[in-house]
Amino acid sequence: MAKLVLLVEDDRDLRELLAQALPYFGAFQVVTAENGDIGLEKACTLVPDCIVLDVKMPGLNGLEVARALRGDSSTENIPIVILSAMAQDFDVFAGLASGADKYLLKPTKPQVLAAAIIESMSIAAGERDRMYSEFAQKSEERDENVEPRI
Repeated sequence: MAKLVLLVEDDRDLRELLAQALPYFGAFQVVTAENGDIGLEKACTLVPDCIVLDVKMPGLNGLEVARALRGDSSTENIPIVILSAMAQDFDVFAGLASGADKYLLKPTKPQVLAAAIIESMSIAAGERDRMYSEFAQKSEERDENVEPRI
């Protein structure tokens, strides 16, 4: 049975390329959305097996969509993979802190994205909660160890 993947990407060419390529690397049925607002609406309506989000998009950005999904009981356990050109450590941290299971950098090969989707779908809800708790704890510890700048 094909897993439903929602791909939210504003770059039309990349969106179409990935939508066509992903089914070759996994049993995926890919539905697309061209911005965060439409993506959030489709996520709540379709409740896909996994969501792939770009970060920089018109309307709601990917981080806002991820936070909204994690805050809704009907979508809180859907695996989320962020696919972004934003490569700074802070960007990756913000993506994971927003609730993403994986953060991949553009450009990436479709087979790498497919592997990340498969891996994120294998994470159980309880494991996801544990991962987020550990992530939050490490973030707090890191903040405590940072010397204030004066």
